[in-house]
Amino acid sequence: MATNRLVVKEEVAVFASVLFDSANEAAGQEGVLEVREQMAEVIRAMRADLDLTMALSNPDFTPEQRRALVENVFADAHVAFREVLAVMAERGQADLLPRVNDEFRALIGERLGICVVDVTTAVPLDDGLRQLITEKAEADLGKKAVLRERIDKSILGGIIMDVDGNYIDASMISQLNRARNVLKDTTDGGEC
Repeated sequence: MATNRLVVKEEVAVFASVLFDSANEAAGQEGVLEVREQMAEVIRAMRADLDLTMALSNPDFTPEQRRALVENVFADAHVAFREVLAVMAERGQADLLPRVNDEFRALIGERLGICVVDVTTAVPLDDGLRQLITEKAEADLGKKAVLRERIDKSILGGIIMDVDGNYIDASMISQLNRARNVLKDTTDGGEC
């Protein structure tokens, strides 16, 4: 039986709204941002582990088994997130999590009036750069900006920013990779 896209869209909206409201009631803006980060981590894990993704929606497992899987694997997750994901797994709809994430992120902007700027650097930001990024994001987007900082030494230097899916990669590793590709693809017509 075909699934009506409007029904699925409404289910996604309900999951996102319930998740947002629960996280916001439990811990305010910080709770919402914590759930946002955890959801992104789970989505990355599901994309990297096909067995986990399939198990969360596998019709061979009972709804209770799928719920127990969520409760065991994601025991350390925010209770609101764990509960909504458990319901989705029970219903065999865990594959909707990326769409719920998109809707959840939109609710952050609508209901909290903020934009979240994910910043990845090789070393911690200093106060001046933190202020510069915040002021630039607020001026460009017309909303209060909240920085979420992450350190990743593998980028070597530079910065990677993500604002609502708009991704800017000015890291040293990506610049080196681009330079390597240009050098590899460039030929002068002669033999080396």
